[in-house]
Amino acid sequence: MDETDVEQVTLALLDAANDKDSEVQEQVRKSMLTLGKQQPDRVIAMCQDYLLKHQKLVVSHRVVILQTIELIVGCRIEEISYPMIKSVISLASDEMTRSKEVIPEWQQAASNIMVAVGNKHINEIMEEILSKFQPGVLPHFFVVQTLANLSDSNVYGMVPFLNAILGTMLPMLPMAKQDNMKWVFSSALSHFSDSILEYLANLDKAPDPTVRKDTFSSEIYAAYDILFNSWLQSRDPKLRLTAAEAVGFMSHLMASDKLEEQLPKLLPAMLSLYKKTHESYIISKSLCQVLDASINMGSRVLETQLDSLLVTLHQQVCCPVDYSNPPIVKNHNEVLRCFSLLANSFPDRLVVFVLQKLENSNERSRMGSLAVLRHLINSTTAMMETKKLLILASIRQPMTDHSNKVKKRVVQVISAMAHHGYLELEGGELLVRFIVQHCALPDTNQGQRPMDPEEVTNEALRSMCDNTLHLLTTTVGRLADVLWPMLLFYLTPAQYSNATTPLCKSLIVLGSKKKSNQDPTLNIDFTQQVNLPSPQNLMIRLLVNTAYPFRSRGHGAPSLSLLSVLSLNIHPNTDLLWETEIPPLLLLLEESTAETLDNKQWEEKLLKLLSKTLATIDDDKWVCQLATEATRYLSTYNNAVEEKSFLYRCIGVTLQQCYNKELVKKQLQEILLAARHSDAIEREGVATSVGLCANSHLEGTLAKLEEFGKSDAFKKSPSIFNLLKERSDVEVEKVKSTLILCYGQVALNAPAEQLLNRIDRDILRCISKHFNTKVLGIKVETKDLTMKLSLIQSVGLIAKAISQCVKKQGYVFLRKQELITVMLDFIKAEPADFMRTPVRHLVMTTCAHLIPLEPALSENESFDMLKVCVSSVFSLPAETYTPEKTKEDDMLDPKQGEALHRDTLAALQELLKSVLAKDPTPDGLQSVFKHIESWLGSSQEHERERAVRTTAQILAFYLDNLTVKNMVSFHNLGALLGRLAPRCSDPNQAVRTAAVNCIYTLLNIQLRYEGFSLDYEDDSVESLLALRDTLENPDRSILYKSCADLTKVMSKRLPQQQLNTLVFMLFEGLVDSQTNCCRASSVILNTLLKSRGGGLQELVPEMLDVLYTRLQSITEEQVRVAVGQTVLILATQHLQAVINTLVSQPLPYDSWTSEMWCALGADPIIASQIMEMVMEKLVITAPYVDRKDTMMRAGTTKVATSQPLAMTCGLKELLLNGQSQEPAVSLFPQLFSCLTVRLGASVGVSAPRDNSTKHASSFHVAGVAVDALRILLARTQLDEVVKRLDQDNAWDAMKEPNTHTAGVSLLARAMAKHAGPRLPAILECLCPCLNNIYETQRITVTAFFSELLNHHVVTELLLMDMLMNNMMERISDPCCTVRMLAVRGLGNIAVGSPEKVNKYAKELLAAMSSGMEEKEDPGKLITLEAMSGLSKVLLHLDKKNVHLLVVYIFMKIKPFLESDNDEIRCASILLLGNLSKFGSGEPVFKDQIHNVLVSLLLHLVDPNPQVVKACKHAMRVCAPVVGSDQITAMFQNHLHEDKSLHYGEFINDLTKYLIQDFPGMLNFYHISVIQFFKSNWAEVRAGAAMFIGFLLGNLPEELLSHLNMGTITKGLVLLLQDPDGLVRVKAAEAMGHFH
Repeated sequence: MDETDVEQVTLALLDAANDKDSEVQEQVRKSMLTLGKQQPDRVIAMCQDYLLKHQKLVVSHRVVILQTIELIVGCRIEEISYPMIKSVISLASDEMTRSKEVIPEWQQAASNIMVAVGNKHINEIMEEILSKFQPGVLPHFFVVQTLANLSDSNVYGMVPFLNAILGTMLPMLPMAKQDNMKWVFSSALSHFSDSILEYLANLDKAPDPTVRKDTFSSEIYAAYDILFNSWLQSRDPKLRLTAAEAVGFMSHLMASDKLEEQLPKLLPAMLSLYKKTHESYIISKSLCQVLDASINMGSRVLETQLDSLLVTLHQQVCCPVDYSNPPIVKNHNEVLRCFSLLANSFPDRLVVFVLQKLENSNERSRMGSLAVLRHLINSTTAMMETKKLLILASIRQPMTDHSNKVKKRVVQVISAMAHHGYLELEGGELLVRFIVQHCALPDTNQGQRPMDPEEVTNEALRSMCDNTLHLLTTTVGRLADVLWPMLLFYLTPAQYSNATTPLCKSLIVLGSKKKSNQDPTLNIDFTQQVNLPSPQNLMIRLLVNTAYPFRSRGHGAPSLSLLSVLSLNIHPNTDLLWETEIPPLLLLLEESTAETLDNKQWEEKLLKLLSKTLATIDDDKWVCQLATEATRYLSTYNNAVEEKSFLYRCIGVTLQQCYNKELVKKQLQEILLAARHSDAIEREGVATSVGLCANSHLEGTLAKLEEFGKSDAFKKSPSIFNLLKERSDVEVEKVKSTLILCYGQVALNAPAEQLLNRIDRDILRCISKHFNTKVLGIKVETKDLTMKLSLIQSVGLIAKAISQCVKKQGYVFLRKQELITVMLDFIKAEPADFMRTPVRHLVMTTCAHLIPLEPALSENESFDMLKVCVSSVFSLPAETYTPEKTKEDDMLDPKQGEALHRDTLAALQELLKSVLAKDPTPDGLQSVFKHIESWLGSSQEHERERAVRTTAQILAFYLDNLTVKNMVSFHNLGALLGRLAPRCSDPNQAVRTAAVNCIYTLLNIQLRYEGFSLDYEDDSVESLLALRDTLENPDRSILYKSCADLTKVMSKRLPQQQLNTLVFMLFEGLVDSQTNCCRASSVILNTLLKSRGGGLQELVPEMLDVLYTRLQSITEEQVRVAVGQTVLILATQHLQAVINTLVSQPLPYDSWTSEMWCALGADPIIASQIMEMVMEKLVITAPYVDRKDTMMRAGTTKVATSQPLAMTCGLKELLLNGQSQEPAVSLFPQLFSCLTVRLGASVGVSAPRDNSTKHASSFHVAGVAVDALRILLARTQLDEVVKRLDQDNAWDAMKEPNTHTAGVSLLARAMAKHAGPRLPAILECLCPCLNNIYETQRITVTAFFSELLNHHVVTELLLMDMLMNNMMERISDPCCTVRMLAVRGLGNIAVGSPEKVNKYAKELLAAMSSGMEEKEDPGKLITLEAMSGLSKVLLHLDKKNVHLLVVYIFMKIKPFLESDNDEIRCASILLLGNLSKFGSGEPVFKDQIHNVLVSLLLHLVDPNPQVVKACKHAMRVCAPVVGSDQITAMFQNHLHEDKSLHYGEFINDLTKYLIQDFPGMLNFYHISVIQFFKSNWAEVRAGAAMFIGFLLGNLPEELLSHLNMGTITKGLVLLLQDPDGLVRVKAAEAMGHFH
């Protein structure tokens, strides 16, 4: 390569080195480096010349060139000639020192060159630098900086010079007046000292092993003197830090006596620096080096500085540590290292200091002290051995700190202490307690204050303590005997409850290990271990924990497992029982979650376990002790009422098994006295406990209750309760409430044989007395809700107990009615608009228990009771409703509210069943149903649901208890069905299901009354069960069908005399509050009239009139449709009148008219007649008229004519009816053709503005035709066609003028694919339309035919000749769009019927050629279609048909390859590729391919992805013609349309093959490529630059003569100035290959 070319390129790169684009800069640098690596001397020389010639170059530009020289020197130092090295040193030295001002970027770049050269030529560098480092003259800043950097990069080369350098430098130090010079000297001294220390540490590798520390000591000390006495006190923080850093390194090189002498001044000075900077790391690091040097030489002075050192270091260690900030973390670690160094020399003083600091309550101080203490415990184990007890004593102080941050550090210290044997010592148990206490922390109360990044939440601290306790248990083996059994102590106090889970887990690990090792220490002597809870206490605690297993961080399973581990310690008899009973319980817990576990069943299992355990223990003394301790333990659960309630039940179960009656009475007394009677859950717990006890001790329990009722607890005296104030009336009533509940529970649990004779005498009498009124017979006076609820519950429990007893013995409960009256008064007193108390629920449950008891209620009593109860429940708002004015205290939790509503409704249903059970007859049923009837049609969904659900319940109950003794009629069947049937279509699915259940039950009841046996099943009635399932789907069509099916079943079983009643009820149903039910009423009515309306013929005219009027007033769409179907039944007899009415309706049709049209489609004969009438009108009537625009606007507008438009609308509505399918199918070809042509005539047409059109502006004329066509296709079951068109959004496309042809093509495609057999008849209808006078109709039909030719189905159906002839005719159509579509159609033959291409070869080639030469083609659309079509046709033409035309076509294509139109460019490239098969073996074609090869290669990076794909395809198919096996393989392997291409690699490889296989064409190729340097597309220009670059890079020296390097160089130099950054990058990259 000519040297001038390389120089030109290098020069261009040097000019571009300061490009504004950073990517270009980077590439220029890379290319220069590439050139520099190949010819380092030449490129460096050019860089030098450039810098010398351009002395005024901007700094940034000079810097890039200098950096390039540095890179070349760095990687080619061995190959650069010595003269050039000298020259580079001279240049760098000059650039570095030319300006006396410090210009960092420029001078640093020059300095870096010096350092890079110095790695090999240190002597030459030193010669140059020392020439500018003369004694007595202050050197340039960067001379010193370079010396410093050289000492880092070449330690062994520099250290021998350092003595001399230091000798020269020392006198200069006082001359430095500027801070930046002082800084650079300090930095240099720091680097020099570091290098010397490294040299001395690696003398075995050093060139001069005789070098010693004292070689430098005097110079270093002299320098230190200036740094310390002058510069360390500077105001410039940067200088201070650098001087301090230097002093740290220098301290190791100073003579010991000098260092010792300086320490009293040096250390305070270093410490004082902390106050002057925030960058503490350098000071700490330097201080650490000074301390290390001092300790290594055995300094005695150091001890005198110890106090100030410790104080300052302590301040540093107390600074917050942000672990995301590395300098802060490094500083913290350096400070700790200082403490370690001092600890080794002054252990006693250091420990005393740290422990004293622990006493300081300041948070930061304590955190720092604890960090030091932990560090010392871990790092200086031997030294700390004698101080363990002292540390143990001192750690107590910070343990009381309230800060979680301090506590976290304490836990870390305890963890360290545990691993070093502290916890076994006296006082170690306090550390364990601290960990346990913090395992029990509650969750953090998230306040509004901003979060401190160092904040330690309770959760984080608790988790840390959990992990620490686990680690102590599992990893510190010697602690096992410390922790067992000590940890048991923490299980029972309430304050440790949140630590139960980690405690149990640790104890399980310890206990299991001891058990498996048969360690005798597993057995605990509780008499010796007085601090531990008793076995009874432990058992009760763990059992109560298990009752609510997912609370306190899931303490249930660990508590139960620990109980099993402790079995021998609890009682020896429990071991075998618990081995059997506990594992299944643990398995159940493992499979459950808090949501899925049935708490009630779970508690029963635990109580059963307790009962079995007590029976197995069989030790009355032990059981009595358990009862006593459990009672005493109650107060610890005052803040956990549910757990306390369970404990009460445990006490009840325990007392059942106590034989000591005095102890039982004593425990009952304690329970009643200590209970918090104001808490509802606790009252229930007390009552349950007392009730369970009564099962074994009835006499004693009743006696104790009566005795307690007379005690001082009911006086306003504080004596019994030990209170400081008098007990109020309210509190006394709460105690009474508890007693009343106790009596109810006693009745429920008492032995049946002892109960009845105590009901009046003992139980009701005491309840009455405590209720504070003469309940029986006198009005209720108390207003206390608690007492009301207790009384209701208690009466209910008593009634339940009596009903269980009277099954075995008769009993008349004389006070029944009086109690019911009291209960109902309670309900009446409740607010009607909301429910917050269970009064209703409890009252109705109690009444339901009372009703079966004798004597029976009178009719009026029963009516009043039902009216009150039903109204009080049904009228309540929905469960989710919240009244506006409510106190927050009264608000119920949503789940509680929902459960309360659910339970209340269930209680009402049970009450109604109880009443019906007394009179299970039609009249009895009616007496209950009349209370529900009015609620069935309520406008409120929740009220209807309650009413229907309740009706379903009582009807099912009625059927289950039905006994037909004589032939009586079920006279209310019609009325019940009329009320319930419309509900089968209710919006609420629950109402629908319940309504069907009701009807099913009613019809089964009717069967029984008709005399059928109980086991008889009627098929039609049973079908309702399947029907019920379908009603779960709210789909309207399903509801219609279901209602019709339902009606058929009802009609079959309904007696004739009840039909009138049912019809009357259904008429009412049409105006139901729910439109769905109106719909159901109309469907049921129609179905009934069809099947059983013969006897009602005289009412038909009147009914039709009503329905006609209703149709216009009913707004619900489905109801109107259903009523419209009824109208159709009559309209079949009056067709003409109906049609006349509809045709005259204004457009667009309203819903009433549309429904009428749709309804008429139900009759196939009428529908067929209407269709033929519409088609006839559309053919003979003009589709639109041209109307002149306004005076202001010239031109005309197409306006639709009214009658064809109305007919199209009517046809559309008619086809919506599913019954119109038969006539639509038979007339499909005519209808399809007619609507397609109508569509063509409607595109771009406006709606008429006359009396027949209401909203012309919103009326889309073409849209009507499109809708009609879509409905026709759907109606004729061409679902696949519709689906395809829907997916392609074809309908919208067909409506609009600019997308109409594309839409019609999609229609034709779908028809060809999914409706082929229908095409012959359609084409027969459409062909005449090609000659229509309306241009839009011709366009539509031509577009349809054009797309059909894309599909083989036209050949299969023998339609090809007809379509071909039609397209050839349209080639000369006056309309440009028609001609374009005709060319497209001819091209499509190659896709649809490739076997026909050669048959029509002559016509096709002629048509395509003329298309490519089309003159009247403004958008080149015909040209584009012609090229695309020819591409397709060529794929299938025989060679003989094309042979002579190949070059002719090629020449026509070539101009289009560089067209600005993406589509034309793409089509021309594809066509070129498809021509290739006709040129194989032809030298002339091979030449043509080589002519365009460069163009194709460069368009592989075309901005248009479709052009790129076309290029890949064309090059792949042309590959065999190129004449190179390697290139052919490469094209076919890499150029796949769906795969990405690494263009750079591809072109690089390709140029290698081009050079190898076509050396003679290199001149042609590179000239072709250069032409693209001026391409319109930046991507192509960039590609051309890459091509040239790789061509140059791969070209052997001997072939260089083939290229015009001057042209290439000139072109690339221009590209390097291109406005596009990518082009400049690629040009720079190409220049890198000039070598």
